[in-house]
Amino acid sequence: MTSETKRTVPVAVRTGTDTEGGRLRELVTRARAVLWDFDGPVCRLFAGHSAEHVAGELTRWLEGRGLHGLLTGTELESPDPHVVLRAVHRGHPGSDLVEELEARLTYEELRAAGSAWPTPYADPLIRTWTALGRRLAIATNNSPRVVRGYLDGRGLLPCFAPHVYGRTRDLKHLKPDPHCLNRALSATGAAPAEALMIGDTPSDHEAALRAGVPFLGYAPNARKERLLKEAGATVVVGSLEPVLRILRTSRAGGETDAL
Repeated sequence: MTSETKRTVPVAVRTGTDTEGGRLRELVTRARAVLWDFDGPVCRLFAGHSAEHVAGELTRWLEGRGLHGLLTGTELESPDPHVVLRAVHRGHPGSDLVEELEARLTYEELRAAGSAWPTPYADPLIRTWTALGRRLAIATNNSPRVVRGYLDGRGLLPCFAPHVYGRTRDLKHLKPDPHCLNRALSATGAAPAEALMIGDTPSDHEAALRAGVPFLGYAPNARKERLLKEAGATVVVGSLEPVLRILRTSRAGGETDAL
């Protein structure tokens, strides 16, 4: 992260209030475009199909080909399949091996999508922001095929389409690289300071910083909250309900122009 980024981004999220509730309201009401991470803020993708199991399957697939040495000890123990994918890309960028592994991960994500759990309040929040005329986009490390399939099944795809930006075969663009956020900003015509990124990981936060986009952390448990705040996130919610309440009360109070 450059010193220039550190200087400019806090200006975009400064709210003029010391209360987290006030900062949250400022972030929500000033956003003209909302960029969503997928797994976490929109749904629990691996609710019924463990991400840890998927990471283990990918690792065992590598071991069966004598390639487990591509992973460090920490990476071998990680429950995140994207850690495995990044490690292989690091050793063999652009290779057939990476392409095969990415295809296997996409297959596992597609299986997981059938048992994914909607994040509480996410569906009505998405619909409310859409009704208010805000531009919505997905910026995720998951496969865009998986995202579109899930959103279509929930009747939410029109709220985002065509702005779904996910993992490509060029894995150097996985977050924390801001590539998918920059694509979303360009396609929606939103200036970074007029947008809002909702994410649940430090890599989401870093990508938002690097793109110059204000960030709202979603942390449904204490561990995620600690990780986000250690990464520098200043506004973190444990539920999307207060975000929805802000939109609804502002609309009821005739403040939609401010939104």
